[in-house]
Amino acid sequence: YGLVTGLPPAEYKLACHLDNGRSVYTFCMCPGGHVINAASEPGTVVTNGMSLHSRQAQNANSALLVSVNPNDFPGSGPLSGMEWQRELEMKAFTVGGRTGAAPAQAVGSFLGRNGLRAWPHPVQPSFRPGVSWCELDDVLPPFVRSSLRQALPLLDRRLHGFADHGAVLTAVETRSSSPVRMRRNEALQSNLAGIYPAGEGAGYAGGIMSAAIDGLRCAEALRQN
Repeated sequence: YGLVTGLPPAEYKLACHLDNGRSVYTFCMCPGGHVINAASEPGTVVTNGMSLHSRQAQNANSALLVSVNPNDFPGSGPLSGMEWQRELEMKAFTVGGRTGAAPAQAVGSFLGRNGLRAWPHPVQPSFRPGVSWCELDDVLPPFVRSSLRQALPLLDRRLHGFADHGAVLTAVETRSSSPVRMRRNEALQSNLAGIYPAGEGAGYAGGIMSAAIDGLRCAEALRQN
């Protein structure tokens, strides 16, 4: 197994259920990929992952998601999930130094194993314009950070090295799925005839493949109507 064998970069998918009732799981795993800036408005930091066709970048990455429910939101309005999302993204921007850099922390430091906070690290972050080494406790809500601290050692048992002390956590990925869903009828239209809410932003998908499938469904509905 190695660079000369012709084997592709390895993929992984991990999940665990915690005693606090939440789940933690990897999402959008990118072998030989990059952590990228996906902010959609000024004054925020949003991370995402991608791989080029060759999958030959230095790092593998994935989102590490904690399950969320409406009771976690700061309010009860229909857009309270989006408001909470924006609050986290703005906090990440502030903690990152208000330059667009993403807050980051070594796993060893996050788990309290050692004092590693600044460069050098075995893993070089790929986020642009860069990362700001910090305490992620200053960014993440208490239930998120406690869930991650419980989950990382469990996931490491399944894939040794996943919680290596030099692995890098980069915050925040808040766009794995939409916190709202636009209503649509049996014809997949909204309350405005001819408007077809589709994909992740409309609340009907949670990833590239599910968004593509929902787009095909809506395209077929449009053709039939």
